[in-house]
Amino acid sequence: MSDEPQESLITDEMQASIGKDSEITTLEIDKTSVRMFARSVGYTDPVYYDEEAAQAAGYRSLPAPPGYLGTPLYDPNKRSARPTQVALEPSRPLKRMLNGGTDIEYLADICAGDVLTSTSAVSSIEERLGRLGEMLITTTKTTYRNQHGEIVAIMTGTGIRY
Repeated sequence: MSDEPQESLITDEMQASIGKDSEITTLEIDKTSVRMFARSVGYTDPVYYDEEAAQAAGYRSLPAPPGYLGTPLYDPNKRSARPTQVALEPSRPLKRMLNGGTDIEYLADICAGDVLTSTSAVSSIEERLGRLGEMLITTTKTTYRNQHGEIVAIMTGTGIRY
């Protein structure tokens, strides 16, 4: 094993991608999707199913359950409903990927009838040496705005390649 330091996993192209926003994605929040998501994750609070219960609790309509930030609009005449961010390759191959966690900060209510737009940007890229070898840790922030242009949520996701 050589004592010479290895070249960084983080390429100039990767470094230059930090802070650059993706294309905009449009997402709809509708009553059926709110109910389906709530049901699929086991939420039983009536505010997710009953309009009257939601309004009695102070919501405009059925609130989006925690973790649900809308359904991307689908157009069969376009390549993809979600803009793709090109995954830039590190200077040496890393074969495995792991979700390092997701955190969502809610800044306002999100309810059925809302139309959100989101943009994502890599906020940081770091490399570490772990017990499994070299790791590349990428943090991405996605900002969600409602139809009035107000930021309603910020999602921070961490991806680990090793």
